[in-house]
This record gives sequence, C-alpha cells and structure tokens, in this order.
Amino acid sequence: MDEAHRQVLRRCRLQLVRELQVDLLWDHLLDRDLFTRDMIEDIQRAGSGSRRDQARQLITDLETRGSRALPLFISCLEDAGQDALASLMRTSCQTAKQDLEVIRPLDIEPAVLSPRDLRPVVSRPIDISPPGFSNVRTLETWKGNADLAYILKADPCGHCLIINNVNFHPESKLSTRKGSNIDCEKLQRRFGLLHFMVEVKSDLTAKQIDRALMQLAKQDHSALDCCVVVILSHGCQASHRQFPGAVYGADGCPVSVERIVNILNGAGCPSLGGKPKLFFIQACGGEQKDHGFSVASVPHKDRAPEDDSESDAAPFQDGLGPFDQTDAVASLPTPSDIFVSYSTFPGFVSWRDTNSGSWYVETLDRVLEQWAHSEDLQTLLLRVADAVSEKGVFKQMPGCFNFLRKKLFFKT
Repeated sequence: MDEAHRQVLRRCRLQLVRELQVDLLWDHLLDRDLFTRDMIEDIQRAGSGSRRDQARQLITDLETRGSRALPLFISCLEDAGQDALASLMRTSCQTAKQDLEVIRPLDIEPAVLSPRDLRPVVSRPIDISPPGFSNVRTLETWKGNADLAYILKADPCGHCLIINNVNFHPESKLSTRKGSNIDCEKLQRRFGLLHFMVEVKSDLTAKQIDRALMQLAKQDHSALDCCVVVILSHGCQASHRQFPGAVYGADGCPVSVERIVNILNGAGCPSLGGKPKLFFIQACGGEQKDHGFSVASVPHKDRAPEDDSESDAAPFQDGLGPFDQTDAVASLPTPSDIFVSYSTFPGFVSWRDTNSGSWYVETLDRVLEQWAHSEDLQTLLLRVADAVSEKGVFKQMPGCFNFLRKKLFFKT
C-alpha cells in the first residue's frame, strides 16, 4: 500500500473502529482475495475478540495487503451495505489526491542572482532530537491513545513468569549460576511494582520449561493487558528462522528462544492476541568474548571480569533436543505484539557478577526504577543497552527484536 492510501486509512481510523460492522465484511474480503480465511480467523481472535478490536486489527492488517487494498476495501464496504463509511473513504481518497497535486513542484523560471544574493545564510540550529515525554500532558496523551500506545488499564495488568535456572544436573557439565538468585529477586520485586502477577519457577528441565510455558499459554488472559516471560539460564547459539539463541534446562537440554516465543503467539494463546508479549532473556548467545574497540570519548566504566565474574556461555548446538523440534514456521501467523530483549548480541557471552547479579538485569532493574514512569519500553531498553555497553574490559551489547505495533508504557 502506498503512503497516500496509508494516510487515508489513518485519517479515517477512529470512525472506522467506531462504526465498522466487521461481521458483514468477511465474505466480501474473501471473495476479493484481500485476506485468506486463516488471516480472517487471526483478525477475529484479536484482543478480546470484540467488534472494535477486530475492526482495529483489520485496519492495521489492511496496510500490508498491497497497492489495490484500499479501493478493494471500499468496494467491500459498498457490497456490505456500509455506504456511509465507503463514502467517507472515497472523499478522503479524493482529498489525498488533491493534496498531492498541491505539493507537486512548479515550473519556475530560474532566477538570476546578484553577488549580494549569494552571501551565505546563517541559519539557526534545528533540534532534531527525538521527542521526549518530559511534558506530563504529552505523556498522558500518548498513554491514553489506543492508536498510539497499548493501554494497560487492568490491575494486575498481566502475568509475569520468571524461570530461574541456577543449579544444573552434573551430567550436563554446566556450572552453577551464582548470582542468578539476586537477579531473580530484583525482577520479582520490580515487575510486582509494575502491577504484574509474578510467578517464579526454579531449576526447570527443558521439558519442564516447555510445560510451564504451555500452562501459561492455556490460561485465560482475556481480562489482562500484557504478559511477561523472563528466562535466567545458561544459553547457546542455535539454528533458527525467527529468533536466535537457545536457553538450557537444568538437565542440559536446550530450548530455543524461537520455541519459547511461539508458544505464546496469537495462534498458541488466542486470549493474548493483539496484546503485548514481552520476553527478557538473560543468557549467553554463544561463546565469543567481545574485546570491543577503542573510542577516545568513551571511558572504561566499572571493572573488568575477574574471579567473581562469569559468563552464561555453553557450546553451540546445531541440532536441538526432543523438546525443541522445528516448528512449522511457514504456517505461523505474523509475530505481532512481540518484544524479545536479549542480554547480549547473538554469538557472544553475557556477563554475570557472582555477588551482584548479571550486568543486564542489574541495569534493567535500575532503569525501570528511574524511568518506567515516564518512558516507553523501547526508550528504556536503549538506556539499558547504552549503560551495559560501557561496562568492563570485555564488552556486552544487549539488543532486541521488536514486533510491537505501538509504544508500551508500563503501569506504575
């Protein structure tokens, strides 16, 4: 869909969400090949499954359906007898076309400039920094607009499952993760303060990790607004199509991050459809140690890894175990409303202090404490990445895979 048509949809979005009768549209959308039956079923599961949630998801997905999507959608509205909305859309299209005509470049004769006209113009500097939320009214406007941000109004706002693997079976040859209990206690308290129902499970095998996530997916999240999963364990590289990396169960068997995420996607957990699903992974992405590179303006902060600093690395696993078989990725729905935060770049180790916990979790907890009341999730994680990247002689670079459709502000 081109930008002009996107602007038409966004201009009409509020009225469409308020008035669109989606039940009258499904057959027409199928007849005109705008959506497949599977796509329509995904839309019908969006959010709480209410008419407004379905309308909102339909409008969002329509932007991905090609250059002819908007005129075909207007025809579907007319076929379904929703003439007022069809007329609104056609009028908006005409307005958009006129706007484009107005801004086309004009044929102007080149001017003859005198030497005086060629003097340099001293312009005032322009502030191109991204907008912040220091203004309380601006912040509340963002938080209260369902088209711009996820609305977390339920209390509690969702489940938070923390899987904390500290002790591993001797045959796994994986070391005890000293300091991980400190991480777990910090995050248990922090997400409790952010109005989540926190559940902690410790030293789970790969099969038990799978089972715990399946149990979470089977719960009814209809009255909730969000879901959080935190994994604290050893990790490794793993073959993947969507999300890199794997975490180890206490038995030494890996579970891929891809598997963890897909258990809670729109197909696996319909009551979380259209709602943000957040994953925080404190585990190594591989065995490689990053020595960094010299930057004169960035001082070395904190201290280098010494005897009380460990990594959560374990060898690369090309073929995973029986509880991480390859999913039929091609048949999965688009991973919308998913945010996966990694403690380190894929392939690299993630550092953990045996006395104070991991660099990543310690920094995440501090950033959430100081800024969660005024900044969205992506901005918070940028602060975490910047702070962690400056620690120690060996380096660590947190990152994320972001498939959220809107900004997310925690409930504080």
